Amino acid sequence: MRCDLILRDATIFDGTGAARKRGDVAITGERIVGVGDLGAWSADREVIATGKAVAPGFIDAHTHDDRAVLCGPACMLCKMSQGVTTVVVGNCGISLSPVTMKTRPIPPLDLLGDESWWVFDSFAAYAEKLATDPAPVNTVALIGHMSLRVEAMGGDVLRAASDGEAAHMQQRLRDCLKEGASGFSTGLYYPPNHEAPTDEVIAVAEALRETGGLYVTHMRDEGDGVIESIEETLKIGRAVDAPVVISHHKCTLPQNHGRSTETLALIDKAAKSQRVDFDIYPYVAGSTVLMPHKLNPQVPVKITWSVPHPELQGRWLHEVAAEWGLDQVEAANRMLPAGAIYFQMDEADVRRIMSHPLAMIGSDGLPHDAFPHPRLWGAFPRVLGHYARDLGLFSLETAVHKMTGRVADVFGLRDRGVIREGAFADLVLFDPATVRDAADFDDPTRPAEGILETWVAGQSAYVYGEGATSARAGRLVSRNR
Repeated sequence: MRCDLILRDATIFDGTGAARKRGDVAITGERIVGVGDLGAWSADREVIATGKAVAPGFIDAHTHDDRAVLCGPACMLCKMSQGVTTVVVGNCGISLSPVTMKTRPIPPLDLLGDESWWVFDSFAAYAEKLATDPAPVNTVALIGHMSLRVEAMGGDVLRAASDGEAAHMQQRLRDCLKEGASGFSTGLYYPPNHEAPTDEVIAVAEALRETGGLYVTHMRDEGDGVIESIEETLKIGRAVDAPVVISHHKCTLPQNHGRSTETLALIDKAAKSQRVDFDIYPYVAGSTVLMPHKLNPQVPVKITWSVPHPELQGRWLHEVAAEWGLDQVEAANRMLPAGAIYFQMDEADVRRIMSHPLAMIGSDGLPHDAFPHPRLWGAFPRVLGHYARDLGLFSLETAVHKMTGRVADVFGLRDRGVIREGAFADLVLFDPATVRDAADFDDPTRPAEGILETWVAGQSAYVYGEGATSARAGRLVSRNR
């Protein structure tokens, strides 16, 4: 047999969680055509992978890459250098369609860019852009509640939607799902969504019932009200008969550290009667827009960008406030619009949540921040190197499963997230002994170590030491299609 590419004598992590095994992987075109002892096979290119690991390309369960996937290989280097081959966009209620903007969008919609990027009045238009100008990675898209609210309600979003506005959003969501979107996301934590009552979310999410789409949420409260927020999330999923994904599950603020024992018990109980899953990023700090009204004196804050004060990127808020002779809230207001990193979680909670069987890995990276959270460049190798290999929190097999086959199952991605004959040849070659995140909170854009090569649909997309290739083999991937 002859094929395009063979990875020989690799340690194969097949994405299912099964024990690793040694063997060869053969690829022709965009598919895997052989796995095992392929000594009689030949190929146009052979990679001797002795001592190295091959796994399915990692699937980033939670991103804000809606714009980045439209900007070419250089914009996705942060993900391909981690071995990521598929990204889920449109999270936290923020999606680049179906709404256009004539002025800068309100926070946190501006995390995706100014008005010049908000040009897609339908999901079909966004999908067409991905088809005619392909990304270097695959894209799974959610439709954001915030985007739908702005489209239906204009600038008047700090209130509940009327029945007519909710019906309009439901129809827009239904159209987007038919055009290839995979689900509906909310960001009830944020002001443009916070005034939406549960009944409004259910009314809009009703469009999920007929398509089998997912309900994915940045919950209303991840701090003092985390239990009530989980209960609201589960109620919404049950009301529309939709699978639920809780985004970046965490317990924020010092008074809530340790409460993951409560939240996980509640999720386990619910999982017996409805489909519920969650993603997590492997850090004790999160990042989003700077919100002065949410500041807490017990939570250190680092600035990631500021429109009026770009020189402040990477600075600590408390230090800038002291220099300006202001309190932190006053200083933060002077920086707006801006972004920030919030050090608000507990390491024990992070480990407990990440090791739970329902956990998936999502970076939640913000690719357009001037000084991003290091998760944008380091989340996946950090799980492999720091948590699995060095700390032994779980096996490498489990780590890979949380990044591949498990995510593919939750999002309904056919023939992805596994190494087997017939599956898409989205693959990553890495060194289990050296793989690690190099990005940190002082130097957040350093590429990972030990990720040797990444392939998307059989095409080499990233090579360690050389960077991104010119390949653009990514495609829009829709749930259960």
